Amino acid sequence: MKFDAKVSASAQEALEPHVRPVYDQPGARRLFLGEFAHIERTEPAPGTEKEASVKVRITHLELPTKEQEDAVREALRFLHLQRTAHGTFDDDGQLELSDSTLRLTGGMLAFIETARLRAGLEHWREYARRILHGPDLTVTEVRHEMQALADGLTAVLNTARDHDSDA
Repeated sequence: MKFDAKVSASAQEALEPHVRPVYDQPGARRLFLGEFAHIERTEPAPGTEKEASVKVRITHLELPTKEQEDAVREALRFLHLQRTAHGTFDDDGQLELSDSTLRLTGGMLAFIETARLRAGLEHWREYARRILHGPDLTVTEVRHEMQALADGLTAVLNTARDHDSDA
């Protein structure tokens, strides 16, 4: 993906108040929320070594105020957590989030639950893909694999407390 140097008039207007302060402070950073749009693509001929690419242009851009920065940073952290959450299953079928994922949650319950669900769904999606793309199975074997998948998804949906109360 390549970003076009031009931005929409609306985005340029949002950037204007920040040009001088960023120029005056080498290494400066600014948070922003934005949108980009596909404006061009390059599709190399078959057999060439050139890679396909898409060019995008920033069409909408807003920069938060100092008072809004914490909320935007939290949204960024949450989106990153949701995209990268990982974990493993223990012997009882309970998902244990990786240390790196737990660090990203900052101890926040909603973040922990989102990460747990994301990591669990990722695991069982890969399990289903292995079944789908593996050797041909008998009807009995398919039922067994589907039961394992259903049990795994149930474990992901249950919290540890809910799981213990089922016993």
